[in-house]
Amino acid sequence: MADETRLRILRTAGPIFAECGFEATTVREICAAAEVNLASVNYHFGSKETLYLETVQFAHREKLLRVPLPAWPPHATAEDKLRLFVRTILNRCLGDGAVGWETRLLMREMLHPTHACRPLVEEFIRPQFDQLLELLAEVLPESTDLVVRQRIAFSIVGQCLHYRFANEFVVLLIGAERDSEAYSIDALCDHITKFSLAALAAFQLDSPSPSCAARVSHGRSVRDRIPAAPIPS
Repeated sequence: MADETRLRILRTAGPIFAECGFEATTVREICAAAEVNLASVNYHFGSKETLYLETVQFAHREKLLRVPLPAWPPHATAEDKLRLFVRTILNRCLGDGAVGWETRLLMREMLHPTHACRPLVEEFIRPQFDQLLELLAEVLPESTDLVVRQRIAFSIVGQCLHYRFANEFVVLLIGAERDSEAYSIDALCDHITKFSLAALAAFQLDSPSPSCAARVSHGRSVRDRIPAAPIPS
């Protein structure tokens, strides 16, 4: 019974925090909506700050359950891994159809960080970021600085997040086309993967290394697997 009450408080607090934010939300409001007394929140969470922290973490766990971290299939190439990683991020951002409270709460926390941000980053986001950094290390020359890999990783993730954070602007710019197959998760995944592979090829050209060929599948670099862009006439 106690666990059920705790879960009900979390599920009730989530949409309210997502809509109003930490500062504008009151514990009394959450208790009224959850049909519990104030003592229940104090018993299970101790404070509004702890309730918010655990609600943010609960939101991310719910997202992970629906779309877990990608697991590479055996003998996956670097390109395969990048495509799977991009698809995972897009599914988390866009795959729910209507934006659920979990996504809205996590977006709010990213745009307006609170005391919940650091634990969220360390427990949930850093493992995903490290996975992407390891993937990039398979493609880039060994001499590539960590800072460069980090910037490339942010660029890849940023392309995915753009279609969530700027969705209203995208709709205004391109209209009904936003809901077409041209902007489906499959289409966006293909585009972002190709765009990112082209960028990675440019970094290989900037830092030639004999070890590059051994770092990608079938003895070919990422550059070799991307058709040359036609020269405009």
